[in-house]
Amino acid sequence: IGQCFLGISVLSDFDPYKVLGVSRHASQAEIKKVYKRLVREWHPDKNKSPGAEDMFIKITKSYEILSNEERRSNYDRFGQMDENQNFARAPQGFRHFHDSFYFDESFFHFPRTSRDFTDSKHHLHYNQYITEVLPASFKRPYLIKITSEWCFTCIHIEPVWKDTVLELEPLGVGIGVVDIGYERQLANHLGAHRTPSILGLINGKVTFFHYAVVREHLRQFVESLLPQKLVEKVTDNSYLEFLNSWHEENKPRVLMFDVASNIPLLYKLTAFAFKDYVQFGYVDMGLTQTSKVVQRFNINTYAPTMLLFKENTDKPADVIQARGMKKQIIDEFVSNNRFLLVPRLVNQKLFDELCPVKQFHRRRKYCVLLVTGEGEQFVSVNEAFFDFASSNTKEVVRFAYVYQRQQQPLCDTLLKKEDTTPPQVVLLERRSATGRVLYRTVTDGWNGSDDDKHRLHEQLEILQRDPSYLTHDAMLPELNNEFASMFLIQWINAAYDYLSQFYFDLLYSNWREMMPVLSLIFSALFILFGTVIIQAFSESGEDKPTKQKATDPPKTAESSPGQESTSSRPPKKNFVEVTELTDITYMSNLVRLKPGHINVVLILTDASKQVLLRKFAKEVYSFSGSQTLHYSFLNVDKHSQWMDSLMESAPDARPSDCLDEEEDFTSNKSDYTGHVLALNGHKKYFCIFRPVFTGEEAECSRWSEEDAPTAGPSKASRSRSSSRQKATTLEIHHKLDRLGLWMERLMEGTLPRHYVPAWPGLDTITPQK
Repeated sequence: IGQCFLGISVLSDFDPYKVLGVSRHASQAEIKKVYKRLVREWHPDKNKSPGAEDMFIKITKSYEILSNEERRSNYDRFGQMDENQNFARAPQGFRHFHDSFYFDESFFHFPRTSRDFTDSKHHLHYNQYITEVLPASFKRPYLIKITSEWCFTCIHIEPVWKDTVLELEPLGVGIGVVDIGYERQLANHLGAHRTPSILGLINGKVTFFHYAVVREHLRQFVESLLPQKLVEKVTDNSYLEFLNSWHEENKPRVLMFDVASNIPLLYKLTAFAFKDYVQFGYVDMGLTQTSKVVQRFNINTYAPTMLLFKENTDKPADVIQARGMKKQIIDEFVSNNRFLLVPRLVNQKLFDELCPVKQFHRRRKYCVLLVTGEGEQFVSVNEAFFDFASSNTKEVVRFAYVYQRQQQPLCDTLLKKEDTTPPQVVLLERRSATGRVLYRTVTDGWNGSDDDKHRLHEQLEILQRDPSYLTHDAMLPELNNEFASMFLIQWINAAYDYLSQFYFDLLYSNWREMMPVLSLIFSALFILFGTVIIQAFSESGEDKPTKQKATDPPKTAESSPGQESTSSRPPKKNFVEVTELTDITYMSNLVRLKPGHINVVLILTDASKQVLLRKFAKEVYSFSGSQTLHYSFLNVDKHSQWMDSLMESAPDARPSDCLDEEEDFTSNKSDYTGHVLALNGHKKYFCIFRPVFTGEEAECSRWSEEDAPTAGPSKASRSRSSSRQKATTLEIHHKLDRLGLWMERLMEGTLPRHYVPAWPGLDTITPQK
């Protein structure tokens, strides 16, 4: 809608028929043909004339009016040129309705927003997406909204989208907006065929958002796009191992100290952007398990702190501390320290960044390369080279080393002319991106002695004064990628990504994208098995004797109605699926249950399992057709503390008039056998059914929680006294007698709800009071 207002001044006086150059009786095919020709001619990307943009707006608006029969009829009858203008000769009553529909935003309860103003800088085009956004998605995730001009739902989610953009964009999340009316090619490329749609883009992979458009949900969606093990949580027992592993991964280490149980999203985004250079760890200063590492580095607990370590793990190479960490500060901090002091050349990308190609005379960069080995005899040599590099930190010189066994072609090229063996130090300067270098081997080799250090220092001084000191030239081969995974692992990862995407599309019925895959699968199945199946049926038909039909018993008029009545429409399932809540199924069946779904859980023990499960299945069978109800059981013999933890988090769920007196004459431990809970995992509330017994009229345990307020005090007292007398005679299979009535009230939504701050884990132990 916002785009229409921008063009009011341009479209205030124009005739769509004249703009397109068609007659008033032109067909839709003629209008479409002319529109395509004019769009290609006047598109601002191709036509650089001053009036091209205004003309393009007129052409587009004209086609929008004339391509729609209703809008074209309104224009022919009333001379309407813009949807926001009143009909020139419309009756007063119709004029009033038109004004209310388009201008009175309270009529639809839509907030007053300006979509174009907030989204204009985020609009994406196909070429921009391919050349800029797609490569950048390997450094940061993108949140992209698919919208259109006449999408009222898009207007409804606009405030949430705007708040989310204001929150996530400063953290480093890329934002994009695609108008499906103008960028149909990009929308089809992304697989978005309806508005509004929200999707995430990371590492070139598109993932759709399928939940309620809430600010917190969008933040969690962006966080779920990031790799799981991007940041390692570090404690007193693991920080030394984390810092000392720089040698294996050839990366500096960054430790962030903060008082928060969850790793900040800003820190995760920074770790994703620099995942190829730096390894990140997080220390939660609020835990007792991190007190030693906090004390070890003398961290101020009142402000977030970041320490960056290189080869020396006893002392950080750089430190920043601030109460409000900003993205620009963190990016600059990590970018300036993304290399070790003496990194190992493990791939061509690292070699290109450490030793860039010479561009200008004043920007010469020289590389001091140590060709060495991995054995014990090379340890002292390598440490001496590191000491020399630590004391010679000049900007024009970069130090690095390479293992001969890992980079054999490179080492052979540099050492073959002088026929030397490692360890050797080579001074080189890159002259072209194709691999041409000028180099010189330091005389007398490198043993790490003081004479070697003095000799290397002198030759570096000569090189900086006289670049012609490098006398040899060579074409270096491309370096091997030492951290590249094997082909089999790459193939397995690619297959896993493909299958997960296939399952995701199937789960959310993205049939437009699934149709090519399904067509290919069914075509292959028909080609492989179609002919065989047809041939098998034909052969069986030929071998069947002709008198086979005579052996079939004839159907009588008396038996056919009975058979039809019993087997005409069998139920889809003649059983109830009841799963056990265990450590494995607990998260999926409760905590991560879809919004609107409820899990009905039966509480039982090993002794009562068989009896209660049969009775439970019988009572809930009539409700098993609902797609939003799931059925489970919890064994309190295995998870004895879970019900106590749940009741403690929701004290209003305990019936005080019954349980207090029961505990006085029985035991301190409550018996929850036969209780049924309806758990809403998303909204964090539950309804409770307590065992009832139809054999007695006045029992405290017979009352469900929803019936208690309606009874008088005399009835309650009689119920408590009767429960004491009959408690020992109650049988297990009567506990669920009135569960069907409770399920009906559950479906009606009239049961009391008990809210909990969080669901207790199955391993939760009730704290001692």
